[in-house]
Amino acid sequence: MRRLAVAATAVAAAAGLLAAGFATPALAADEPQTDQLWIGVPYEQSLPIGADGEQGQSRTLDIGLYHDNDNFTVTDGKVTVDVSGLAGIADVTWPENCAPSGTTAVCDVPEVPVIGPDYDEQIQLTVRAAEGAEAGAQGRITYGATATGGPEGTLTAPADSFDSTLRIAGGPDLALADVDPIEHARPGGTQTIPFALTNKGVETAHGFKVRFMGSYGLEYLTRYDACTYTTTGGTEYAPFRNATCVFDQELAPGESFELPEPLRVALAGYAMKERLDISVEPGGGVADIEDGDNYLALQIGADNTADFSARGAAVTGAAGETVTAPVTFKNNGPAWLGNLGSGDPVANVRFVVPSGTTVTTAPEDCEPRTLSGGSYPNRTGAPRYDCAMPYWVLEDTERTFAFKLRIDTVTAGATGEISIHPEFGQFTFDPDKSNNTAVLTVN
Repeated sequence: MRRLAVAATAVAAAAGLLAAGFATPALAADEPQTDQLWIGVPYEQSLPIGADGEQGQSRTLDIGLYHDNDNFTVTDGKVTVDVSGLAGIADVTWPENCAPSGTTAVCDVPEVPVIGPDYDEQIQLTVRAAEGAEAGAQGRITYGATATGGPEGTLTAPADSFDSTLRIAGGPDLALADVDPIEHARPGGTQTIPFALTNKGVETAHGFKVRFMGSYGLEYLTRYDACTYTTTGGTEYAPFRNATCVFDQELAPGESFELPEPLRVALAGYAMKERLDISVEPGGGVADIEDGDNYLALQIGADNTADFSARGAAVTGAAGETVTAPVTFKNNGPAWLGNLGSGDPVANVRFVVPSGTTVTTAPEDCEPRTLSGGSYPNRTGAPRYDCAMPYWVLEDTERTFAFKLRIDTVTAGATGEISIHPEFGQFTFDPDKSNNTAVLTVN
């Protein structure tokens, strides 16, 4: 799979870092019903100049129409595309769902969706550099849209808010071939990773750099003389094994490159949801015509499990005394887990405070809540706390959140509940959910 959100040291910024779905919350009956129409467009696109007087290679612009509120059905979308700003810069080939007239076209989107995991852009424009266009020239496409539906019966995209800039460029265009995700790999086994690099540009690449970033459960079995190997992360960021490879090979337009021997990786016994990021760039500081195909993130799924558990404790104290209440998360393995795409916490640890006690100090990563999960105005004194784990845990990670608990009333056997919850969905990898809850006993 290509273009997933950031990984490795960039995962924290991505926190990329995968691409997760979007959700639109339903509105209560007494809340105002609103909706908005949007156009998804590429901000910019480079077009290769033609070589030896020929027309340059074409590129595809994916245009999508969507709206916000799934309480409404929105239909009869009309996207107006104005390419008058491309005169002498680029030529456009219209798809079947667009009706051109001069330098504009109206494109039909019969059913307008809410953006989500299954969302696909509905309009694909084919563009290429116009004959005689010179490198450095640029032009602009502008868009507008209307649709039927919403609270007032008609939706209009914000005017003058959507445009794409097309730039004519010369140089190499290094492109990595897509690689299908690997599923049901065996922990402790090996995988051979396909790799193919092609120069789709109009000039020779005089050498190039390839970077591999493998997640914690992967190890490079194949090592190349052209590569330098390092490790990163392990404290704030998830651990990654990296390889930076510099190849001096000339890669002319249309030529492809393969590694000196196939890339093989080993999956550790703790591997589960792994990721291998591969990127490439031309050497000598030369800019790539189109860097959108210079990167891919390969998902490697191993059939493994991670047993998350909660651990409680028993504390004692007299009325008015403050005690430390440990709330503990543990991964019993055998697998580690990292949400390397979304950066979401691997789990949230919930602490329901025992009756007759008051939290006087809560850990920084723990948010005060009402019992039902609503916002609580103060850091202390809340009846419930939700504590976010990091976006990754190793196969033996144990973390304790230490609460300061004042005993207001001595009640024999007063208990609070500790439980572990996913940020979204379910713990499908957890083979034993019976230990996802525990008890904190006071006196």
